[in-house]
Amino acid sequence: MTAEKRGTLFVFAAAVLYSIGGLCIKVIPWNGMSINGGRTAIAVVVIGAYLALVRHPLKMNRWVLLGAVLVFGTNALFSVANKMTTAANAIVLQFTAPVFVMLFSLILFHRRPQKLDVITCVVVFGGILFFFVDSLEMGGQVGNVLALISGIAYAGVFCLNEMPEGDPIASVFWGDVISALAGLPFLLQETQFPPEALISLGILGTFQVALAYIFLCIGLKTTPPVTASLVSGIEPVLNPILVAIFYGETVGRFALAGAAIVIGSVVTYNVLRVRASGDQEKSPA
Repeated sequence: MTAEKRGTLFVFAAAVLYSIGGLCIKVIPWNGMSINGGRTAIAVVVIGAYLALVRHPLKMNRWVLLGAVLVFGTNALFSVANKMTTAANAIVLQFTAPVFVMLFSLILFHRRPQKLDVITCVVVFGGILFFFVDSLEMGGQVGNVLALISGIAYAGVFCLNEMPEGDPIASVFWGDVISALAGLPFLLQETQFPPEALISLGILGTFQVALAYIFLCIGLKTTPPVTASLVSGIEPVLNPILVAIFYGETVGRFALAGAAIVIGSVVTYNVLRVRASGDQEKSPA
């Protein structure tokens, strides 16, 4: 298995872990900042232990700080948006990220997206809109705007490995520190702490934030930002499907069709990229 294929698998695993967020957030009776503060406080401990285990130095410079702000923006804005608009609106708007990844790559790194990237981006985004056709609403305009800004920040996260003097895992650690500190005042105001909420918070912090970001940072080392953002398109599909399985919410025909479109296009995209890279390796120098 090539390094890029292995990296893509890590990105895919990260997206799967991100998708459990809907399941856990559903049972926590707190506001978005409280949930984000609590889960990232746990993530700081887990990621800190990982950094110590692999003996990775904890860097800090302007690029790491920029990355930390992007991580904080992605997590905090999405958590708050989920409380101010529908979950469908929030996740669809956040998944505008691949479009912004292409724009950032063009503007900052002078890297033109390939035709396959653009086509897949359009198809995946269309599939997600199709998936949520029954529930996408125009309400909650402030939440919608926050979700869109979260998508822009999320796009920046996929570019962390491209930043000069950047260190993705260090940015994630400091971003979670910022998130935990920002969420602490809100968390202290909460009065309900049922066992299921605390268990869900532990799952969010350990797996949906810490382990997912660790996998993503590993994957970004060998996976181009556009590819990584498109592969992550599995997340907004799995999220409601998992909720449907474990909470009994109905998945309609449009949702199933949208899921097929997203999964099929992501799989096709990766198959075509593998074939293209194989043809380049076979061609004479």
